[in-house]
Amino acid sequence: MGYDIERFVGYVNEGLLCSICRDVLEDPLQAPCEHAFCTACIHGWLVHHSNCPEDRQVIDVSLLRPLYRYMKNDLNRLQLHCRNREYGCEMVCSLESIDRHERECEYSQIPCSNAGCTVQIERRNLDGHLAVCEYRSRECPNGCGYTILSAEDTQHNCVAELRTELELLRSEMICRVEEAKHEMESRLDSQRRHMVQKESVLQNEIEELKSQMSRMMSDVRSLMAAERQHRQELEQAELEKREL
Repeated sequence: MGYDIERFVGYVNEGLLCSICRDVLEDPLQAPCEHAFCTACIHGWLVHHSNCPEDRQVIDVSLLRPLYRYMKNDLNRLQLHCRNREYGCEMVCSLESIDRHERECEYSQIPCSNAGCTVQIERRNLDGHLAVCEYRSRECPNGCGYTILSAEDTQHNCVAELRTELELLRSEMICRVEEAKHEMESRLDSQRRHMVQKESVLQNEIEELKSQMSRMMSDVRSLMAAERQHRQELEQAELEKREL
């Protein structure tokens, strides 16, 4: 939907009106046939139709384009009243800056910031309302540190509140201790498994070293036996040589 034409000061060019809602264009788009529409209006129209509402030419969402720059500039320069005019705001500004003004307008109706309060109040009166709001919160005057709502004044019991707080803290502490315990057990179990795996690997390496040493000793004994055999053969050859 567009901006209500009654809010504008002076003449508004027909080309700046939405072809669907007939109000001043809001977030405008333009069809190839040069008819302009509010984005919300044309998207809603194309859900059930496939043509321009003005001249019935076939259009599609993909064919829509932003408004021509000169038309956009003309649109932004239009002067209009704040939407809070009925509440007393007398501001008149350009369409380009109206949103920024209305976000900060002292006459805007805004909700009370206190949880549970459904009152809508003018921004300029918010501080006064918060001072008397029945849902406002404050710290207990007896010094227990509990934040209470005015509506709960008669029901507040410092001892009961502190006891409840203590129970909550005790429960939280027990939960944290249990979590820390489980985490430590998990870490110890992980380290234990790692040590067992490491021990198994070391044991396998020791067995392999023993096997290698056994093979080496066997090779040494074989070499020594061969050396004795060779020495005996040399001695026998020396005796034969002397006999000759």
